[in-house]
Amino acid sequence: MTTDGASALYDDAVHLLKQLISTPSFSKEEAGTAGVIEAFLTARGVAPRRVGYNVWAQGKYFDPGKPSILLNSHHDTVRPNKDYTHDPFSAFETDGKLFGLGSNDAGGCLVSLIATFLHYYERADLKYNLIIAATAEEEISGLNGIAALLPALPGIDFAIVGEPTLMDMAVAEKGLMVVDCTVPGKSGHAARDEGENAIYKALPDIEWFRTFQFPLVSEFLGPVKMSVTVINAGTQHNVVPASCTFTVDIRINDCYTHEEVLDIIKRYVACEVKPRSTRLRSSSIDINHPIVAAGLKFGLTPYGSATMSDKALMPFPALKIGPGDSARSHMADEFIYLDEISQGIDLYIKLLKELL
Repeated sequence: MTTDGASALYDDAVHLLKQLISTPSFSKEEAGTAGVIEAFLTARGVAPRRVGYNVWAQGKYFDPGKPSILLNSHHDTVRPNKDYTHDPFSAFETDGKLFGLGSNDAGGCLVSLIATFLHYYERADLKYNLIIAATAEEEISGLNGIAALLPALPGIDFAIVGEPTLMDMAVAEKGLMVVDCTVPGKSGHAARDEGENAIYKALPDIEWFRTFQFPLVSEFLGPVKMSVTVINAGTQHNVVPASCTFTVDIRINDCYTHEEVLDIIKRYVACEVKPRSTRLRSSSIDINHPIVAAGLKFGLTPYGSATMSDKALMPFPALKIGPGDSARSHMADEFIYLDEISQGIDLYIKLLKELL
C-alpha cells in the first residue's frame, strides 16, 4: 500500500485491531468491543447502528434502489487456552507479527473490511450499496449474532464474509448437524448373564456411522463426514447397562439438506436419533458469480471449507475470504502478520472495484 490514503487506512486498521485485542470479547460478552467499533466509526463520520452487540453501518449515499453488498466479520473470540505464554490481551508487535487473542480469528479480517468500507464510504457513484457489519456470537453460532442482525438490514444481494483463508476464496462451506442417539437395553446382573446390554446393542449403529458413505460427493466439499464423538452408558461394573447414548458430529456437503441426511440415517439405524439443531446449513456460491470471477481474475484459488462461519446463517450468496490463516485460529499465542492486513485491505478494495 503506497498512497497516503491507503497508508492511513492501514494505520487505522492496525490501531483498531490493537484496541479490539486489548478488550476481552468472549462470545455473549462483546459489549466492550461493540463500543470500540461504534466509537471508531463515529469518529470517522459514519453513523453506526446497533442490534445488541452487532454494529453495522451503510455507505454515506445509500440508495434503496441499488442492490447491496454486505461486508461482514465477527468481533467475538473464544477463550484463551492454557498454553498461552503471554497475556492474550497485550496486543504487541514483533518480527512483523501482531500477537493477541482474536488477532487472526477474525480481527484482521474485520478491520480490513472496515478499512475497505471506509475507502468507498464517500462514493456516490457506486453500482452497489456497501453495508459493514461487525457481528457477535459467531464462535458459538449464537442466536444474538448475525441471525439477530439480518432482519434489521436492507435487502442483501450477496456478502463477503471475513474469515482467515490466506485470501483464497472459500466458495463452499460444510454445514453441521449434531445428533444424539439413544439405544435402550435392560438392566441385569453382569455375573448372571441377565438383561440386554445397551452398549452391545449400540455397536452395529456406531459401526454404521463409522463406515457409511453417502453417494453424492461435492466438487468443493467432498463427501458427508460423520464422526461418533461422545458415548455414555452404565452406572457400575457389575450392572448390565439399560441405556447407551452417543453423539454424532455430521459435516454435510452442499449435495444434501439436513433433512435428507436425517432421513437416510433413520432408514439404516435402529437407535432413536434426535437432531440438536438444523440451523447450520451447508452453503455455496456459484463459481460464475461476479465476485468469484473477480477473484479468479486476480489469481485467487477457490476451495471448499470444512470450518464454519456466519456464512451458514445467510440466506443469500456469500464468499468467505480474508487475511490470516485458519490454522492459527484458536491456537495459543495467536497472531497475524501485519503484511497480511495490508494485503487484505488492498485485495478487498480491488475485488470490489471490479463490481462497483
